[in-house]
Amino acid sequence: MKRFGRFELRALLHKSQRSMLWLVFDTHHRQEMLLMMPREKPVGEAAMLHWLKTMDTASRIHHPNLAHVVETGRVDPWPYVAYDRALGETLEERLARTGDPLPLDAAGWAAQALEGLAFAHEAGHAHRDLQLAHLVIDAGHHVRILGLEVAQDLLPPDADFNATRRAAREAAEDDVASIGLVLHRLLTGKPVLDEADLQLAMRRMQPQGQELVRLGWETPYQIPDPLRAIVNRATDRQTRQRYHLARSFWRALDGWRLAAEQDDGGPIALLKDKMQRFGHLPSTTTRLVSTAMSSAMASQHASELAALALKDMALTLELLRRVNNAMRQQGHPNSGGTVLNMQRAIAMMGLNGLEDAARALKPWPGPMNEAQANFMQSLMRRVQRAGQVAQALRPAGYDAEVVYLITLMQNLGRLLVQYHFPDDAQQIRQLMLAPEPTEDQPNPRGMTEQSAAYAVLGCDLESLGLAVARYWGLGDELQHMMHRPSQEAPVRHADGDAEILRLTCGLANELIEALGAPERKRQTAIELATRRYARALSLGLREIYDALGTLQAQAGSERGTADEENSGSERRPPGPGRVNDPRVGAAATAAPRSRLRERAEQQGGAPSEPARRGSGTAPGKDST
Repeated sequence: MKRFGRFELRALLHKSQRSMLWLVFDTHHRQEMLLMMPREKPVGEAAMLHWLKTMDTASRIHHPNLAHVVETGRVDPWPYVAYDRALGETLEERLARTGDPLPLDAAGWAAQALEGLAFAHEAGHAHRDLQLAHLVIDAGHHVRILGLEVAQDLLPPDADFNATRRAAREAAEDDVASIGLVLHRLLTGKPVLDEADLQLAMRRMQPQGQELVRLGWETPYQIPDPLRAIVNRATDRQTRQRYHLARSFWRALDGWRLAAEQDDGGPIALLKDKMQRFGHLPSTTTRLVSTAMSSAMASQHASELAALALKDMALTLELLRRVNNAMRQQGHPNSGGTVLNMQRAIAMMGLNGLEDAARALKPWPGPMNEAQANFMQSLMRRVQRAGQVAQALRPAGYDAEVVYLITLMQNLGRLLVQYHFPDDAQQIRQLMLAPEPTEDQPNPRGMTEQSAAYAVLGCDLESLGLAVARYWGLGDELQHMMHRPSQEAPVRHADGDAEILRLTCGLANELIEALGAPERKRQTAIELATRRYARALSLGLREIYDALGTLQAQAGSERGTADEENSGSERRPPGPGRVNDPRVGAAATAAPRSRLRERAEQQGGAPSEPARRGSGTAPGKDST
């Protein structure tokens, strides 16, 4: 039997370029232990003392997901650190014994490792050589990390402080990327790039090497789209797109796990908690709220009160929430559908209910700082413009207010995330930006909004909005209309009023996004959106530019107010007047209706009775 000091070496569990992990038997204490040591011995007594001092400091960090160090020592010329074998088996041993784990189990193991790693990084330590064998798991699926600081960089004592801090930060980022490779290995069932050493695989990855590491489609189990987006971001070829903090990676994984295990878990539960403390949105204009609470409003007609409420997005949502929640509590949630009309909501709640709703609102800007509040204002203006475009595009007979509110509800998740999670919203926008072009990728593309939200929050923005709609007691038909059509799938024929309204509002949102594109791509984006919806909605480019011309006229009358609200750091999204097409403007506004729309109306494409009379309920249901 080979010996290392008082330890009998029984099996070499793992060997990488920077460390070794042995299963040993301690002849003094008569028990099995895990022994880990660097592959390169410290050169000189000063280097040995530095290694032992750093290990001693790292061993004092206590966290449930960091393995407890039993002993650190030296058997000249090699230092070592010992762990209790009772902590469990390595992940390599577990995979060899039980096979590939389910995606939910794999994500749970990685999340535990990330939680311990985040704690170590925040304490100023890094691992520098994370491998599957350095994660031990017990019978209760509790994961711990072995070998913190074993593969430490042996820098000279007189090394520059800034260089040392930079090296530590880069080592921490490499640790996070290593967990991404661990999760990739668990989900695919194959070594990453056929390398047993994950650090060698990382060197072959772009941008250091030439290899691209992404999850394929031939995996032992089907991988959900959110988890796929999270793992692909962790191993992205652009380092700026990856997770830089273990805490960020953990939040995305933990959010997806909780949402997958329970319908309202993860970021949805956190969002509901924040809504209890800060409200859904802050009131944008305190003057409107104080006016709504004044006694002078008692003599006003309900239509004037409704127009006042629609000017404040927070008050609009609060009234919708209150009136629909009251209907549900009274025991007839399906008798009249979802109320989508401010005048009807105010009539049902009365002036006292309007005042209570106005008092419940949080003042602007809530917990947001100045930069976050500026972007929130910009986002609200874009949503309002989308609502105006949807009103201009709606077929004859449909209630303009209902169309505006459906467009608003399709953006509910985006608004809530920007208000309650502004840092995450900024991270999502950054991931959507295309990286710098290279020779290999001359036309790079950023992530889609859905994939970016998966990678940051663990769920998409639409799911957050739908969860809040269910929480507020809004009807199933409105929840269906809140689903924006996927831009990656063709738009089918609209059957019924609900589908017509859903597609009309979805088109309006896409057109506003197209107006925000760079000028050279703007007209192409508008035409692509028009072609997708042309057959389903019987619309042509002429109707689209008519609607954008109407928006331009409305924006011109409010330009002074909009310029005051905009800060110098936040660029206002380009208005439709900037579309590089001669048809926008007076000529487009005066143009006749397209033959496609006329032919559809001649074939009897009129809306059903509830939608014609604008009852304010979800289409297809009778009014209460």
